[in-house]
Amino acid sequence: MSTAASLFDLTGMRVLVTGAAGGIGRACAEVFAAQGAELLLADLSEGAVREALPTGLQAQCFACDIADRAQVEALIARTGVPDALVDMAGICPYDDWMAPDWDEAFDKVMSVNVRGPINLVRAVLPGMSARGRGRIVLTGSIAGRMGGIRAVPHYAASKGALHTLIRMFAARATRSGVLVNGIAPGTTDTAMVAGQSYDPAAFPLGRLARPEEVAGVAAFLCAPASGFMAGTVIDVNSGIHVS
Repeated sequence: MSTAASLFDLTGMRVLVTGAAGGIGRACAEVFAAQGAELLLADLSEGAVREALPTGLQAQCFACDIADRAQVEALIARTGVPDALVDMAGICPYDDWMAPDWDEAFDKVMSVNVRGPINLVRAVLPGMSARGRGRIVLTGSIAGRMGGIRAVPHYAASKGALHTLIRMFAARATRSGVLVNGIAPGTTDTAMVAGQSYDPAAFPLGRLARPEEVAGVAAFLCAPASGFMAGTVIDVNSGIHVS
């Protein structure tokens, strides 16, 4: 294989994708498999992961609520520390933040979108550091850059926090050979935004992002081509916001 081709080759890499039953998570499974990765796929339900699995794609599937530290640790104990972690799990309720019971929704969003990634990194980082290599990709959002387009405060706050965590984790992990980076997608054509009446004409390219366009960036961040990147959050938003 030529050097240029090997820059994007993931053959033999064991990649754990969380949120694998969702639109971008499913796309990650397809994109990573096409580059030769061995897939470990997790979501709240093992059945949901298997149902979302593209036809003919081979993967080990697991149930895991990333907001639950014990479940995350049990997952890593079962699979072993992967070569790469790609966290695509997250929630984005479009609820009324002025409602009396909204505090419960806030706690849930922060639990999944902030504590979840912390649980995952806490579980895999020691093992990755001990062997001197690893990739971690966490998923932020355009909402963490500029408050979002239609985001509610809990989601925007959670993604802003995650962008900071990416830099904090990178500062602690890079010297041990573990590269931590992130992605900040704009509005992506998935079930998360279905029914929210986003106007494609409002975006510079006249459409929403496709899941595979976000997944492709995740694959790049796990590939040799990104071997000198750490603490970076890559915008994938068609230029509606420039960091």
